[in-house]
Amino acid sequence: MRDDQHPDLEWQGDVPVASRFGDSFYSLEDGLAEARHVFLAGNGLPDRFVPGFHVAELGFGTGLNALAAWAMWRESGVPGRLCFTSFELFPMAPADMSRALSAFPEISDLAGPLVAAMEASAGEFVADGLHLEIVLGDARDTLARWGGAADAWFLDGFSPAKNPELWTPDLLRQVARHTRPEGTAATFSAAKVVRAGLADAGFIVERVPGFGRKRHMTVARS
Repeated sequence: MRDDQHPDLEWQGDVPVASRFGDSFYSLEDGLAEARHVFLAGNGLPDRFVPGFHVAELGFGTGLNALAAWAMWRESGVPGRLCFTSFELFPMAPADMSRALSAFPEISDLAGPLVAAMEASAGEFVADGLHLEIVLGDARDTLARWGGAADAWFLDGFSPAKNPELWTPDLLRQVARHTRPEGTAATFSAAKVVRAGLADAGFIVERVPGFGRKRHMTVARS
C-alpha cells in the first residue's frame, strides 16, 4: 500500500476531512454515536445478528463503522465471527486512522489491533469476533467482481454531491445484486438521487430520522 494512495487530509480537532471531497469522515458531533444510529440501528442491528452474518461497506475510511459493528457483535453474544467486507479506493494512513480513532476511548481495545494490522499492510484482519476484508480499488470495478453477498450494507461514501462515483445507479444495482434475501442497507444520505437509485435497484426504500442535526437518512430492504 503506497503512501500516495492515502487521502489528503485536513483536521477539525481529531475529525479528519478529506481535502479531495471537502467532507468529513464522520459527524463532527460524535462519530461513534452516528455510526450506531445510521449503520447499526439503520440495519436493524443487533437484533438481526445470526452466526455467519455478513456486513459489506462502501468506504472504509477510519474503520470506525467496522469497529462499532465489531463491538456490538461481541456484546450480542452471537457465536463465531462477524464477516465484514469493505470497499475502499483511498485507504487512510494508519497514523491518521489512529489519531481519528483516539477520540473514542470506549473502543480503544479494538482499535489498537486494527491499526496494527493496517500498519502491516494487511488487507485481511481476523480477530476474536471479526473477520474483516478490505478490498482496495474503485468499487465500481471491484464490487462487480466480488463473489460474496451481504446481509447488511453500510453505504458510507462521502456526500453524493461531492462523491457521486459511489452513488451511481450502476453501483447501487451491484449493491442489490450482492445482497442476500431480506438484506438491508442504510446511509446517512437522504438525497433524492440515492433513494431513487436504491429503489430502481429493487430495494424498498424509506426515509427516517437522521443523526444529530441531520433531519433524515435512508434505509432500504431487499
